[in-house]
Amino acid sequence: MFYKKQKLNGKWYPRSLTVGTCTTKYVAERLSQMSTVSLGDTYAVLLGLGEVMGELMELGQSVKLEGIGTFYLSGQAKGRGVDTPEEVSGEQFTKLTVGFIPEYSRAQNGKVVKRTIVPKDVEWIEMGEKVK
Repeated sequence: MFYKKQKLNGKWYPRSLTVGTCTTKYVAERLSQMSTVSLGDTYAVLLGLGEVMGELMELGQSVKLEGIGTFYLSGQAKGRGVDTPEEVSGEQFTKLTVGFIPEYSRAQNGKVVKRTIVPKDVEWIEMGEKVK
C-alpha cells in the first residue's frame, strides 16, 4: 500500500493512495484461473452482479457475499428535518449510498480475528514525493 504526506490544520498525516484500478476483465481472468469456470462465463457473471445486487437492495434486502462481506443501501436526510412525525416522508432523503461491512469471524472470546478482504500485514510505502 502507498501513502503520501499531507498537512492538515498545521499537523502532518499519512494519506493512503491507490496506484491503479483492476478491471472487471482482470478480476474475471484471476477468478477463471483459480477455478474450472471459463473466462467468458466468469466475466458475464461479474457484469450481472451489480444489477442483481442493486435490485435486491432496492427491495430492502442486504446482500451478503461469502468471503467478501455485506452490502446495503443507506439513505441520508441531512438538514431536512420536520417539526412533527406526521410530516416525515421519503422525500426528505437527499442522498443514497451503498454501505459495506467486510466479512469477519470472531474467536471464542468475541474478538475479531479475521477479515477476509482486509490484508493482515500491509507494508506502507511512501510515494516518491518530497516534503516541502
